[in-house]
Amino acid sequence: MISDDYELIDSGHGAKLERFGPVTLDRACGQAIWPPRAPRSVWRQATAAFDRKDGNRWLRRDQLPDAWQVTIEGIHFRLSGTDFGHLGVFPEQRRNWRWVTDMLMAEQAAPGAIRVLNVFAYSGGMTLAAARTGAAVCHVDASRGMVEWARENAALNTLAEAPVRWIVDDVHKFMERENRRERHYDAIILDPPSFGRGTKGEIYKLETDLPATLAKCRALLSSSPLFVLLSCHTPQVTPQSLANMLAASMPEHASRTIDFGEMLLEGAAGVPPVPNGAWACWRRGDLPGRVS
Repeated sequence: MISDDYELIDSGHGAKLERFGPVTLDRACGQAIWPPRAPRSVWRQATAAFDRKDGNRWLRRDQLPDAWQVTIEGIHFRLSGTDFGHLGVFPEQRRNWRWVTDMLMAEQAAPGAIRVLNVFAYSGGMTLAAARTGAAVCHVDASRGMVEWARENAALNTLAEAPVRWIVDDVHKFMERENRRERHYDAIILDPPSFGRGTKGEIYKLETDLPATLAKCRALLSSSPLFVLLSCHTPQVTPQSLANMLAASMPEHASRTIDFGEMLLEGAAGVPPVPNGAWACWRRGDLPGRVS
């Protein structure tokens, strides 16, 4: 059941209708190939729409607040409409946030005892899910603006003083330095982009660079790691693909297992969920798997 201030209202004909607190948005969604269930009159009530057919552009953007706050899965976020149609949150990750929080709370022997690395960390949903358990978190993203946004979200969650390192850097370069420093992490979380740029214009392409990213993750794992949680929004990458990547990249061990599945946007009962990415998790075998 969906929680808090997010709800998928309807989807279809290449679009999704979502509610983020008081704001309702009509945005493109290539996966929604089925016909919508709600009448057009419901869709026309959206606060604003984002169109990709004739270039990226907001329709009725003047009706959008410059910024507003929502709570999803117990985490507070500041939202704002970006030029690419994003808002600063990916609600399809909410079940992953819940799983990360539950796992770390169950394993945390003392504040800061568990070290978590979150790379390609965006506006900090995963960072906050881990930090609220008392874990020591390292948040890494190449965008200074996104790291500042994540820090604002931390303050909204009374986590401004939590043990979080906020790093603006190219992910690969940072991980290589951490390896040279012999710093290790008990859990690693990553949501790499299809295409991205580092702080100095370094190009990242998931299809060619993900194996190297996972090799660097493996090098940074502690001697008794809890999990590596990998997610991806690249349409052609399936859950099985991510599971295969983890199987090929992580240490072989009898006490480790791999789970995988789709990330879904969800609404009330009877509203068809919308697939919006894939996830896979390499975890210690006695930890519970993610509950769908």
